[in-house]
Amino acid sequence: MLSQAAARALRLRPASVLPRARTASTSQWLRSRSTLSIPRTLQISSASQWSQSSFAARTSTTSTLQSMRSYANDGRPPRTTSKPKQHPSADFDVAATPDRNGPPQSTGAGPGISEAKDAGAGAQQDYTKDQEEFAGPQSASENTDPTTESPQQPQKPLPDLRQGIPSTFGAEFLKDDAAAKSNEDPSNVTEDPAKGPVTGGAGGREGGELPKSAYETSTDRRRNRVANYSYIAALLLGTGGAVYLGRNWETDEEERMNPEAPSGWGFMLMYNRAKARLNSQMGYYTEPTFPKLLPDIDPSFPVPDRTLVISLEDMLIHSEWSTKHGWRTAKRPGADYFLRYLSQHYELVIWTSLKSQDADMVIRKLDPFRIVMWPLFREATRYEKGEYVKDLSCLNRDLSKVLIIDTNPAHVKHQPENAIILPKWKGDPKDKNLVSLIPFLEYLAMTGADVPKAIQSFNGKDIPSEFARREARARELFNKDLAERRAKKPKHSAGGMLMGALGLKAQQGGMTLGDGQSLSEGFEQGKMLSDQFRERSQKQYEALEKEIRENGEKWLKEMAEEEKKFQEEQMKSMKSGAFGWLGGAGGPPQQQ
Repeated sequence: MLSQAAARALRLRPASVLPRARTASTSQWLRSRSTLSIPRTLQISSASQWSQSSFAARTSTTSTLQSMRSYANDGRPPRTTSKPKQHPSADFDVAATPDRNGPPQSTGAGPGISEAKDAGAGAQQDYTKDQEEFAGPQSASENTDPTTESPQQPQKPLPDLRQGIPSTFGAEFLKDDAAAKSNEDPSNVTEDPAKGPVTGGAGGREGGELPKSAYETSTDRRRNRVANYSYIAALLLGTGGAVYLGRNWETDEEERMNPEAPSGWGFMLMYNRAKARLNSQMGYYTEPTFPKLLPDIDPSFPVPDRTLVISLEDMLIHSEWSTKHGWRTAKRPGADYFLRYLSQHYELVIWTSLKSQDADMVIRKLDPFRIVMWPLFREATRYEKGEYVKDLSCLNRDLSKVLIIDTNPAHVKHQPENAIILPKWKGDPKDKNLVSLIPFLEYLAMTGADVPKAIQSFNGKDIPSEFARREARARELFNKDLAERRAKKPKHSAGGMLMGALGLKAQQGGMTLGDGQSLSEGFEQGKMLSDQFRERSQKQYEALEKEIRENGEKWLKEMAEEEKKFQEEQMKSMKSGAFGWLGGAGGPPQQQ
């Protein structure tokens, strides 16, 4: 009877309801009750007898717990096990009476648990029949059902510590927020507010239980204040700067340069003036360095009245890089002849889109005798929509007498009527496209024709081949006309025979080309005007080549000395300027 009551009192619960700490407390309760139920008359004879008795008690307790577990699982009463044999003197006092030894003990619930009260020993009652678990035997289902307990309180969601430790200011001082937070769903312990409804409350950071201010430190609040002050200051400065840029023009020259934004007070007028001033500031990076890239023509210095602008990259030279040789630069075939021959008819300008520090040394190697008068670099171009444009209007020359030869149409998009676009030279040593342009360029210099009109007449055609065809047609007509005039003119006259007999030469009227031969004499010899002009140009080119061969080294030395002297003068001026800024009177003393 005692074992069944103890089994009902200690029936096991499912693992999901019964905590582990509960089992441990029950086992301790059994041990404590077994110790209190041992009669006081128990005599221990020796240490060995006590060890045997203790081992027997532990064995009995283990078997009792096993039987209780089996009864809780299948509803059958636990089996009683035989008590291990012990020494008589270890458990009973031989001289004691039956009343003194007390009622027999039950082994069902473990050793030492007594069902009756030992009045003589003064032991307290271990249990009462009023308790529900000792009321009597229950059914198997009632024994195995979990004990009904109060529902477990839901755990509050843990704060998000990824952004820092939240402040306790709200919990201590903001009592009103506590009532608002009570409306929130306590089961939402996720970090995503969309997975749990928030029915009320002041709201927290991403729907959490704490407001956003709870995660802000004093440093964050200072940063926010500084940011707000910065926004206000930027707004004020921007407004003041816009008003300052939109002020009236200070000089009449500025107003003449910006006719679309005259002086006056009005929103659009101020906006146009501010826009004009900003564009002028940005023009430092996008506009040419100077409004006049070439100086004015000096009447005392003989300069051809026509200007020929030539590109550098893939026109006169070609550069390529390889793993075997690195960077290599090749000069186009006929480049020297092209530049030296046309230098007597054109003001030559090399205009490249490369930087000056990269292209200057290349131009020095390409033209060591400075046949080209003016080199221009990227700083002289106009930057528009990611492209470098060569604006011919900035050359300070008459556009009707300016011609540019380039390989990129985007470079000449402002004046395409003044441009000849050639295919890029890729390093072919047998190329002749550049030299084949000389007859057409020579014809423009000879006749003084308008450059845009002359180029327009060759629109869509290859200029060298078309010009050669036209020149051949003109020669055919010239020879036909010359034959007709010779047929009508008498072979001999009296005046001519007399002058010949006297050894005198008849004077021919008309203009000459500088070599003593008149144009009429050249016509009589079957030479067209272009032929006579070409002969004279060829003689001047040969004379230039002779001077270079004889005095080229001398010219190079003189130019090197002049450059060195110029650099020294620049250094002296820089030093004198530095000493003058430091307070010196006249700079460093110069040696006499």
